[in-house]
Amino acid sequence: MVKSFNSNEQRLKRHRRVRAKISGTAQRPRLNVFRSNKHIYAQLIDDVNGVTLASASTMDKGFDGNGSNKEAARKVGQAIAKAAAEKNIEVVVFDRGGYLYHGRVKELADGARESGLKF
Repeated sequence: MVKSFNSNEQRLKRHRRVRAKISGTAQRPRLNVFRSNKHIYAQLIDDVNGVTLASASTMDKGFDGNGSNKEAARKVGQAIAKAAAEKNIEVVVFDRGGYLYHGRVKELADGARESGLKF
């Protein structure tokens, strides 16, 4: 019997492997990225207390444009950096969620860096 290839299962395996090594704190939260076919989401997470400090996505009410392209990902990166600045967060740990650091994930990270977030 041949085992079928499931790309999401493979992504989750990579994500668990990375999560074993990185963790977010209140001073340096984890910037988590989730990418679906239609949207992209980013969260700042304090793993010590188990709370989400800030979030941004293409599903937000004030967001305009297509949610599944690089420009949208850059806007979400800028939005999460703005939300972090409001909470006096300057430095984060980047968690790409098992996705390759390419395309929309890279654009989100670049947008966050442009807006002053350090990682």
